Amino acid sequence: MHTKIYSATTIGVHAYQVDVQVDLSFGMINFFIVGLPDAAIKESRQRISTALKNSGIRLPERKITVNLAPADLKKEGTLFDLPIAVGILQAAQYIKTPKNFIEETLFIGELSLDGSITSVKGVLPIAFDAKKLNKKRIILPKANAQEAALIDGLEVIGVENLVELIAYLRSEIEIIPATKIVNLEDSFGDLDFSDVKGQIQAKRALQIAAAGRHNILFIGPPGSGKTMLARRLPSIMPKLSFDELIEITKIYSVAVKLKNNSLVKSRPFRSPHHTISQAGLIGGGSNPQPGEVSLAHNGILFLDELTEFKRPTLEVLRQPLESKTVSISRVAYASEFPAAFLLVAALNPCPCGFYGDKKRNCICSNLQIKKYLEKLSGPLLDRIDLQVPVQSVEYDKISSENANKPSSRELFGPVESAIEMQKHRFKRDKSFDQAPGYAKASLGEQDRFNSSMSSKEVDKFCKTTEAATEVIKKSFEKLNLTMRGYHKILKVARTIADLEQAEIIDQKHIQEALMYRSLNF
Repeated sequence: MHTKIYSATTIGVHAYQVDVQVDLSFGMINFFIVGLPDAAIKESRQRISTALKNSGIRLPERKITVNLAPADLKKEGTLFDLPIAVGILQAAQYIKTPKNFIEETLFIGELSLDGSITSVKGVLPIAFDAKKLNKKRIILPKANAQEAALIDGLEVIGVENLVELIAYLRSEIEIIPATKIVNLEDSFGDLDFSDVKGQIQAKRALQIAAAGRHNILFIGPPGSGKTMLARRLPSIMPKLSFDELIEITKIYSVAVKLKNNSLVKSRPFRSPHHTISQAGLIGGGSNPQPGEVSLAHNGILFLDELTEFKRPTLEVLRQPLESKTVSISRVAYASEFPAAFLLVAALNPCPCGFYGDKKRNCICSNLQIKKYLEKLSGPLLDRIDLQVPVQSVEYDKISSENANKPSSRELFGPVESAIEMQKHRFKRDKSFDQAPGYAKASLGEQDRFNSSMSSKEVDKFCKTTEAATEVIKKSFEKLNLTMRGYHKILKVARTIADLEQAEIIDQKHIQEALMYRSLNF
């Protein structure tokens, strides 16, 4: 007797259908699984046979052959336990599920030895792509039901054990499909910019970064507040849209980082240690997993003590900073992960940390400082739009009545207006040439920001007054700007103008943008 059950696997954050073909035949009693399975799938023979036995079902005394098709697609993990078990039961006619029901359904889940069905990773990407695979429902572990229920138009049946599933497939019991529960958090959390004393210029730079999604670098002595400032950046960014929320949750589902939550509700803030490897930062492995740049998608990647990172590790950031995606190639296939993150970096100006500090003297030689800063390449720095000096706060500023101003709520108002201005600008112009890879990282029509403008869009949207043109013309030669650096100044100036709701970039906007690109390393 032969039958076919449908399941799916993930490559990157996309799902691919897997046909679980089961055949029972006379011959030597044995259990074979073919179709490029990994060790975990091969071990499912013992889990399935024991789970069926402990559920009161005797494994058919037949030669069992399971083929996971297509055979050239590598399959990994334990999520095929459930579809294989259902295929065996269907082939043995222990259950007789209608053909149209089977063809409309995806089965995924891991079996415990007692017959219970435990959670698996990558459920949300599979549920999200179920419609593309022409499936109407998904049967999966009850622990994953809320995660899959985020997708509209998909019937999500969560089951706890094999006995319950068999009763459902025999129409002996009814299981109510899981419903979507979404409770989005407010943008303003416990961390607020009012906690940071002084540092008005740094707060202003972060406001620009939040409004236009511009990468930012803080340079200052230890204890000046660089980390405090960075950690409060999410408080002036708009709350996640539902599409952004799904994008992030798909990545965390594949990376097995959802834990007890079915949803990532707030913007990610990832702060990896400087000892991280290239694979840890970008992603990798024999079965490619997302790295920190993808876990920070639609959020912030904070690299503290930037010069302590290995130079080769930092250099791998150059491509995702431009394309907003990461592609990890293997011999048989390539995995692609979205990586539209906002980079926030911080470093000390020298090994001792006090070069240029008003309170303490630097003890480093020029050679030591040069060697210290040589870890940062020119091309990497060229991709950072805002380079901001942060000085130690003086006592007079700490004790001032205005020391805590502005707050996150005050900074967020102009940011929100600037983002709306950008939305209308890009939606108005449907002929724009999107930045490479940007659309691939989105589910629908992705909100765009000034930092992602192409060269054509810069020419179209960054109109300047005569005075502003004269300023940037003089600065081009004086600062030895590359074409990328020139465009980044115009993009930052465009964001500064948006914060003031100005249609044309004026001289003051260019001058402020230049102020964030004129640090001498």
